Order: sequence, then structure tokens, then C-alpha cells
Amino acid sequence: MARIAGVDIPRDKRVVISLTYIFGIGKTTAQKVLADAGISEDTRVRDLTEDELNKIREQLDSYKLEGDLRRETSLNIKRLMEIGSFRGIRHRRGLPVRGQNTKNNARTRKGPRKTVANKKK
Repeated sequence: MARIAGVDIPRDKRVVISLTYIFGIGKTTAQKVLADAGISEDTRVRDLTEDELNKIREQLDSYKLEGDLRRETSLNIKRLMEIGSFRGIRHRRGLPVRGQNTKNNARTRKGPRKTVANKKK
């Protein structure tokens, strides 16, 4: 396996697909990186030379990836919670942040149902 940005990317897949295994790299970014490095998207990772891998690594240095990106997003969420914004409060309560309805759905954010027993007559 080739190691790029601290991630072992699969050897048997095409390079453009393998790069998407890196957190912060999607298909479009992978295509752009390969175009800038002058490498064909159809090449398999196992067929890449060490020189080509270094070109890819150089191109990826300009992007925020993996740990740095995860840290930045978590700090952004923490900042929203500290300043007490609406989005921060929704994060703190574990509710949907982007305005979705919560009357019926939102089970992914709210977790399993907490059944409340009926009052006995």
C-alpha cells in the first residue's frame, strides 16, 4: 500500500478513487490534484512510481487534510457552542443543526426513542 498524508491508500484501485480514502479529498479534488501532477486518473496505485507519488504528495501539501481538518471542524463546533449561537445550542443538545423538523424524524441526531409511560387512570 502506498502511504500518502498518513493514510494507506488501496493498491488495486485507480489513483483517483484511492485518493478519496484521505479525509478531506473528494473525487473532484483528487481529479484536480492528479491533473496538476500530470498523472492519468486511470493509473492503478500499484503502477505508480515513487517519483509520481512524490508529485502527488507535493500537490496535497497545499490542502488541509486528515488530523488538521478534523481538528479545525471540531474547534469550529466548540466555538459555536461557547458563544451560545443557535447552531451551538443545537450541537450541545444533540439536535439537527440545519433547520430540519424534529416532530417526527431526526432519529439520527436524537438517538433511539425514549418511551414515556402513560398515566394510569
